[in-house]
Amino acid sequence: MPKALITGITGFAGSHLAEWLLANKKDMEVYGTYRLRSRMDHIKHIQDDIHMVECELKDPRSVDEMIKAVKPDYIFHLAAQSFVPTSWNAPAETLIVNQIGQVNLFEAILKHQLDCTVQIACSSEEYGQVYAHEVPIKEDNPLRPLSPYAVSKVGQDYLGYQYYQSYGLKTIRTRTFNHTGPRRGEAFVTSNFAKQIAEIEKGIKPPVLYVGNLQAKRDFTDVRDVVRAYWLAVEKGVPGEVYNIASGVTYTIEEMLNKLLSLSQAAITITPDPSRMRPSDVEILLGNYDKFHQQTGWKPEIPFEQTLKDLLDYWRARV
Repeated sequence: MPKALITGITGFAGSHLAEWLLANKKDMEVYGTYRLRSRMDHIKHIQDDIHMVECELKDPRSVDEMIKAVKPDYIFHLAAQSFVPTSWNAPAETLIVNQIGQVNLFEAILKHQLDCTVQIACSSEEYGQVYAHEVPIKEDNPLRPLSPYAVSKVGQDYLGYQYYQSYGLKTIRTRTFNHTGPRRGEAFVTSNFAKQIAEIEKGIKPPVLYVGNLQAKRDFTDVRDVVRAYWLAVEKGVPGEVYNIASGVTYTIEEMLNKLLSLSQAAITITPDPSRMRPSDVEILLGNYDKFHQQTGWKPEIPFEQTLKDLLDYWRARV
């Protein structure tokens, strides 16, 4: 029976990918990595159906033992320090977790001579400073990263390319644009706004919603569409290639917020919060996913309004 390994299975996308594989690939064993401090909330409803393996990606010995024990056929490398603002406060840690963790994974695969396909969760943040004439962004657009997180993802991206060219490691890089939905970490903008609205509705906090930069334009895809794309990447993608995963539609953060507010009856005041501003922000991220669509047939299916409703309902059930 083939084995799929998800690093970061306890996280946002990882838990949704595990669910998708269990529902759609009945003939596959699903493994996932966790650390002692990992929160299990997102996967407790499927824990009996998956195999959990303790692993610290920063520790090469830990990674080596995990790969030796599991011997996966497919690896979805999702584990990362994935929050842009955190990377400003902890740039070195972000680089170590994201780049060195991936090198440890690659080296273990080579050492144990595994013939596996590795999907690397890269990011649209790699594009960074994008000019008006460059949108929608294609895969061959210059990378001009604007945060330590984005730099770390450029490193992961090019390490994937380099290990494919140097060793024939079957890596497939996916540059995913903003994705959201139920279980999105509350630090991320869509989830943060949804949680604030849910708390206001229940009277937990005053009817004031705090915001950062509302003019940034983002391309949002539902996480459930994204994890389907991750499977298609390893099933139909070409090793060594890079693919954008996007919706091809952009909204300002303000437009997204207004869509969320329209789902609530609460009277809410919007207040800017200087602490939510970044040292530098990417003005627009709008992706062109034609290359991936032509290779795999994938396209997003879940409407953005449905994504936001499901996200708000997720927080309503939890606050």
